[in-house]
Amino acid sequence: MKAAPTRARFYRAFGPASEFPESTRAEIAFCGRSNVGKSSLLNALTGVKGLARTSKTPGRTREIHFYEEGTDRFLVDLPGYGYAKVSRAEQSAWQGLVEGYLGRTERIALVILLVDSRHPPFDSDLGLGEALAVRGVPYLVVLTKADRATMSERAQALNRVRTAFIGASGAVLTSAKTGAGLKDLARTLDSACARGSGASARRAPHGR
Repeated sequence: MKAAPTRARFYRAFGPASEFPESTRAEIAFCGRSNVGKSSLLNALTGVKGLARTSKTPGRTREIHFYEEGTDRFLVDLPGYGYAKVSRAEQSAWQGLVEGYLGRTERIALVILLVDSRHPPFDSDLGLGEALAVRGVPYLVVLTKADRATMSERAQALNRVRTAFIGASGAVLTSAKTGAGLKDLARTLDSACARGSGASARRAPHGR
């Protein structure tokens, strides 16, 4: 009998002074603006209610959360950006923390860059996409909250991101509420982890 897959679970939170784990696991990072629906997507994608929690004060989270899923991957939840009431010092802290993580390019199998399907990408979204492309980090644009957009708006959103994001491997429309697009996204994550697992194992033979 085939063993049931291991449910995703919280592993550890890492702040600015932390050292990220040395592991054979592939890392799938999730990033996006505050209130883009990242926590809801992670919970729906893993099927674990309450796995990722939204901060009571948007834009104030200053930790990167790692979640174990199965035996081959970490799902990495980067703090949201772009919240208008955040000070310059807090924006700088976010940038330093995230840049420190993204500097581990050899460990990241894929970045999921979330964009609200109801709005054009913000400059901060485009800037992050460009930074990932420059670093050579593979990334996929995932449009969230598709259930709140009309069919025409969804088509427009896909066309926008396919032309706006340099170096993206593609774009997927999703809805945490209806489950739309989540199976396709899960298959993409499986493929990314399969491609990255061999290299990860060679890089960290004594990892978890």
